[in-house]
Amino acid sequence: MKKLKALILFILAIALAMTLTCCQNNTGNTDKNGSVSSAVTSDSSGGTNAPSVSDATSGADPSNSDAVIKNLYDQQKSNVQVSGSGTVVRLLADDTEGSRHQRFILQLASGQTLLVAHNISIAPRLDGLAVGDTVSFYGEYIYSAEGGTIHWTHHDPQGAHVAGWLEYNGKRYQ
Repeated sequence: MKKLKALILFILAIALAMTLTCCQNNTGNTDKNGSVSSAVTSDSSGGTNAPSVSDATSGADPSNSDAVIKNLYDQQKSNVQVSGSGTVVRLLADDTEGSRHQRFILQLASGQTLLVAHNISIAPRLDGLAVGDTVSFYGEYIYSAEGGTIHWTHHDPQGAHVAGWLEYNGKRYQ
């Protein structure tokens, strides 16, 4: 299990280095949706294995994560795996249509806000979450004019999508 985790972190680190180089130099190959073509694959249902643009470890530089997310927002890109951390600025009612989602707004250190939609039909709820709390995330970024949404903050029971997570009060929720 430790070897598998180390291998996954190694692969994520390589993806991070390749994607950040691509994004910083703005010379990467992109498809018609603006996604990094070498890192994006689609399955037959239209789903996407999102490219990773930031380190999934808790040691990621938050200012760099904020810059990556701002770049995605500025370029109106979606379906990109990101990590970061922010402060809860608003708690929203759960979305109860279809799969249930716990929803809240995070503000990044950069000031950008993100809607977090955490699937509580698959992963545990962040009990006790309050305005002012810090939450770290690893999930898929979706562009919106309001700042964007982070979803897929849980494991995929079918194993087809990158597993995401939220960290709150020293506990990982996935």
